[in-house]
Amino acid sequence: MPAHEQSQDVPYPARDMYALVADIASYPDFLPWCNAARIRKREPAGDEAPGGEIVVADLIVSYKLLREQFTSRVVLDPAKLTIDVGYIKGPFKYLMNKWRFEELPNGGSRVYFSIDFEFKSRMLERLIGEFFDRALMKMMGAFLQRADELYGNTAES
Repeated sequence: MPAHEQSQDVPYPARDMYALVADIASYPDFLPWCNAARIRKREPAGDEAPGGEIVVADLIVSYKLLREQFTSRVVLDPAKLTIDVGYIKGPFKYLMNKWRFEELPNGGSRVYFSIDFEFKSRMLERLIGEFFDRALMKMMGAFLQRADELYGNTAES
């Protein structure tokens, strides 16, 4: 499958956006394709990301009658405002994604997201590939909508 990259300017500080994406356990609350998230392990990242942590997490995603679980190793680096996701096991040959958050002069931030993956099975790729393409296109939007809910101007409500 081709790699996917996108960036988006948002009105929220980079640290807030980083915290939102780093909160893996909350993904089922707002990502439509994510049915469950389980944190298996958390540990200090040591030299890999001083002051950060490494999280091993399972996500369960569903589409129509298909339901797949995959496990990832997530390196959270709050000093660099980056989140690197590496694949451990599941239906992929490989999966890598990265989030990066950059402060903007107006107090907002630029959110960068990239992902590259390939399914193990051609049949699975045909069955779920279209769903993943649509999910990836909607993913940034789901995170931005969640940011609006969490960080939006409540004075307007």
